[in-house]
Order: sequence, then structure tokens, then C-alpha cells
Amino acid sequence: MLTLYHGPNTRSSRIIRLLMEMDALDKVEVRVVGLIRQGTIGAPDPANPHPEGKVPLLVHDGATIRESNAIMLYLTDLFDSPMGISIGDPQRGTYLSWLAYYGNVVEPVLVGKFAEIDHPAYFATFRGMAEMGQRLAEALADRPYLLGDRFTAADLIMVSAFTFAPQMAPDVPAVRQWVDRCQARPSAAALQEYETALASETPAA
Repeated sequence: MLTLYHGPNTRSSRIIRLLMEMDALDKVEVRVVGLIRQGTIGAPDPANPHPEGKVPLLVHDGATIRESNAIMLYLTDLFDSPMGISIGDPQRGTYLSWLAYYGNVVEPVLVGKFAEIDHPAYFATFRGMAEMGQRLAEALADRPYLLGDRFTAADLIMVSAFTFAPQMAPDVPAVRQWVDRCQARPSAAALQEYETALASETPAA
């Protein structure tokens, strides 16, 4: 049994979108849980088994999987979906690298920008907005998606940062066009409709 602990309009929304892209949303029980939002709004939900009270959290037959990139990798492997890259495929390493890059670089860089962190050790470790934008621009210079002609979970997780905070998207034509291309997919509108319906059914914290 697969259960996704979810909060509307949060980081777990990209897992919902992935399941939509894989036509697998009906194979997962989605449980909406209460959350602490913006650091002070709401309260921990005892129904959420995540040790930090966050989402997303995937539970598969009692085993828990945390972190969006790990959950995406787990699900694309589990369902053997074209949203992932199979073991043995030469592009598997690039796919894994983008999933890891999101958690190891993109989130720290964006949070650091929001928090106005300015320290040499921070930038030596994660670099900054300019370097992140350059990596994306290089990857998208001659292809519509990060791995070529195919939209994958790598695109989905990477673009999620810029759909949440559009002002953070690198001002590079190839990157802007990639964001638009990703958001033109039917799953983007389907996710918005799904989340709006969920939010209207969820009691205020």
C-alpha cells in the first residue's frame, strides 16, 4: 500500500503532479495533514508520521521515504515510468544528478537568497543564483528539456522552484522558455485544479 502525506500548495504538490504525469494518482492514497506554514502558522499534526512534521512523506508497506527527490526517484522506479530513467540507461547518471542537484544546491541557494545570507563559506559550498542559472542555461541551450526531448521528473522538480517563486527564475531566454514549456503541460493545470479543490475541503489551521 502506498500512502502520500500531503499539504495543498506545498513542496509535496510536485509529487501529486508527478503521479498525474505517470497516470498513477489513483494508485496512491493521499492523506492531507496539517502543517506549520511560514514558520508560525498552524501546528504539528499528530496524524503526520514525518519526524519533522513536514510533507511530502511517502509510506510504502510501512517503509517511509522522505525528501522530494528521493520520493520522485522511488516512484519513477517503482512504476517503471518514462518520467524516470531506467537503470542501465546511459542517461541515468544525468537524471540522478539533477535530482540530487535540486536538493543539494537549488533549495539551499534559493533559501539563502530569501534569507539574505551573505557568507563566503556559504557561497563556496553552494555557489549562488548566477551559477545556478548558468548550469540551467548550459543544459537547455540545445534541448527542450534537461535530458533532451523528453520531460522527466528532473524537469518537474527543477521547475517547481520557479513556479513557486517565478521571480527567482534565471532571466535567460532558454530557461524562461523551458519554464513556459513545462507549465504548458496538462499536468500543471490539473494540479492547480486538484489543489484548489483540496484547499477548499481542508479546515483552516
